[in-house]
Formats: sequence, C-alpha cells, structure tokens
Amino acid sequence: MSQLNNLVSTLKSLLKARGLTYADVAKHLKLSEASIKRQFSHESFNLKTFESICNFLQMEIIEVVNLSENRIEKVSQLTQEQEAELVKSDKRILITISVFNHWTFSQIIDTYNISEAECISHLMVLDNMALIKLLPLNKIKLMIDRDFTWLPNGPFQQYFKNRVQLDFLDTNFNQPGEFFRFQHAMLSPKANTELQKRFKKVLLEFTDMHENELSSDKSSRFGTSLLIAMRPWEPETFMNLRRKLDSRIFE
Repeated sequence: MSQLNNLVSTLKSLLKARGLTYADVAKHLKLSEASIKRQFSHESFNLKTFESICNFLQMEIIEVVNLSENRIEKVSQLTQEQEAELVKSDKRILITISVFNHWTFSQIIDTYNISEAECISHLMVLDNMALIKLLPLNKIKLMIDRDFTWLPNGPFQQYFKNRVQLDFLDTNFNQPGEFFRFQHAMLSPKANTELQKRFKKVLLEFTDMHENELSSDKSSRFGTSLLIAMRPWEPETFMNLRRKLDSRIFE
C-alpha cells in the first residue's frame, strides 16, 4: 500500500469511527456528495481539501499523518534467506545495526571507512528487504517493528555466536556501564514462562529508552549491548557426575 493509499484509508477509517458519511463531508466543504466520493475514489485531494477534512475531524494534519504511518505494516522478522543475505558482508552487518540505531547516512560514512557508493549499495539491499525506505538525498526511514527479532538460531544469531559472542563476553564486567550476573534456580515450566514475559518487557523498555534518547546529543550516547539468555540447562561436568541421566522433558 502506497503512502497516499494509506492516508486515504486512514481518513475513511476516521470518518467511519465517528459515524460520518461522504454526505457529511460534502456539506462541510460545500461540495456535492458525488464530488467527495470521486475524490476519495481517485485519491485526488489537494492540500486545502485534505486540511479541511482534517479540520472537520477536529484533528491536525500531522495527527492524521502519524496515524497513517502507524497503519503501515512493519517488518517484525526476516526470512532465512534474507538474514543469510545480510550476513554476507561485515560492512552490511555494520550498516544494518547502525540504521537500526537510527544513524543517518552521513553519520555512517563519516564514522566508518565506508564509501558513499558502498553505503548506498548496502542500503538498497535493506530497502529491498523492506527494512528501510531509502529516500531522496540518502535519507533513511526505518521500517522495522518495535519488537523486531532475529530468527532463533538463524544466520544472524549464528554470526553473533561465531564472530561477536566471545568478544562481547571477554571482559571482567567491572567497568562503568558494565553489568553481569549468573544465577541458578530451580523453576517450573510455568515460572520459566512468566520470567520470559518479564524479560520481554525489559527489552521493550530498552527499546523505549533508545528511542527517547534519539533527541539528545549523539556525543553523549554510547553503543550499548544487552544479552539476556535463559534455558533449562546443567553444565556438562555436572551431568557427567549424575548416577542416572535426567530424562525429564521440559514442557
């Protein structure tokens, strides 16, 4: 659905929600009902008419546009093939993560040893995957959902485990901004599920904090990585000491 399709669809939904008809709009604009139907059907509003309809709805233009943007379906997960395409290049991974962190085109090429042509080439791949919209003047519009996730054990997670995980964990976690805990407990499947729900809330708060910080000075923000992991698990050394294999199934 194009932006114009989406905008007109949003207007229709707003009118319907308020119990208003094309006849009501026509009366407000002092036009014929046929003219209003034609403009909605052909999506041929001029800016003045659009503003008048927004006023009739007692809404600002920007409010309607924002509602329209929220109706656009955003990407919440990629396919196996798409993730495999992303991890073909370290530079593509870098650009993807930078874009997900709302970096601009100029910030990427000014910060990293990536040429304009290279950056555009990789951004076009992201555009083809509908992760972004590459706009005129190399402006980037992010199109991922707030709860976007990588495929479990997919190409991106494999890339992380093989290329990043050991580097991430290779520290004592005792410097400012660092935090690490390893704890063990005996949980039922029900308690395990409840804790996972709480983790997901923390991840949403992490995303909210990131978005709230976008307006602050970039020089005061640091790339911050968060790893949350949980599994029914026993170290192999412990398992080897068992008199009898634990054959229970976690479900």
